[in-house]
Amino acid sequence: MHLADREVAMTFSRRIALRLGFSTLMVSAFVPKARAQAYPVRPVRMIVPFAPAGTTDISARLIGQWLSERLGQQFVIENRAGANGNIGTEAALRAGPDGYTLLMVDASPTINATLYEKLTFNFVRDAAPVATVARVPFILVVHPSVPANTLPEFIAFAKANPGKINYGSAGRGSTLHVAAELFKMLAAVDLVHVPYKGGGPAITDAIGGQVQAVFIPAPAGIEYVRGGQLRALGVSSANRFRTLPDVPSISEVISEYDAVTWYGVVAPRDTSTAIVQALNKEINAGLADPKLQARFAELGAEVFPGSPSDFSKLIVSEIDKWSKVIRTANIKTD
Repeated sequence: MHLADREVAMTFSRRIALRLGFSTLMVSAFVPKARAQAYPVRPVRMIVPFAPAGTTDISARLIGQWLSERLGQQFVIENRAGANGNIGTEAALRAGPDGYTLLMVDASPTINATLYEKLTFNFVRDAAPVATVARVPFILVVHPSVPANTLPEFIAFAKANPGKINYGSAGRGSTLHVAAELFKMLAAVDLVHVPYKGGGPAITDAIGGQVQAVFIPAPAGIEYVRGGQLRALGVSSANRFRTLPDVPSISEVISEYDAVTWYGVVAPRDTSTAIVQALNKEINAGLADPKLQARFAELGAEVFPGSPSDFSKLIVSEIDKWSKVIRTANIKTD
């Protein structure tokens, strides 16, 4: 997750972690199974490029625990936060391609690829996609004073009042920011961006009416929507969010719109195909397990299985999508 989004993610992820019993999520050593296996023969490090307790971190611990149980070696989670995820990402991609260093990422590298002009790594070139894990949509919410109860009404109101509606985000270049800018482009509306240092302050000011609209991760926004502090106009995924089934998808009004944050595992480039395929098989088996599905559901996430090829295509398409948004909106880092 983009560093600026961390505050929003941690708000609901801490709560989920407590319910799950965070200590049970910590990946611990398991007794190796009595079967021969070429990989792994020693502990595997999984780097998370963000702080503990965020959704990326908890996703890594859930998958790490599953892999530890299935493969008989400890998958150790290592948090290396900083520079919007770039520090941990670089450390993982610079590791040896032996399968003993992995990286749990969200959509941030596909944004950072354009946002940062002088990265010392190329995510497409230097990462070997292993498996997608989960995805989480955003909700477009507005303050109750906004005279719009539906997305078409909001678009019409925005077009009638160009430059007069403010929307908050978790910071320039955050997933919440680019999701809103994509909406502006496709809806052809002129909204004014108000960046905050974190998603929490943006939500607080939206509730207080200092900004009229904000995109927030769906799990973080549910309580405010149900409590009437904010009005939900649409979810950012192509399909409706199961927890708020009465809130339409933005794509029902703007067919091209689709913006979610996702989580997945990658390895350094040149990692053997056999290792990548073995990990993909085991991760997908975990995502098919009802108990693991239930844990991701408590995060407000939908499991997202797929092949390494599927993940590779997703990364390329996301970089292409966000590069157009960043350049069109002339987004620069703080």
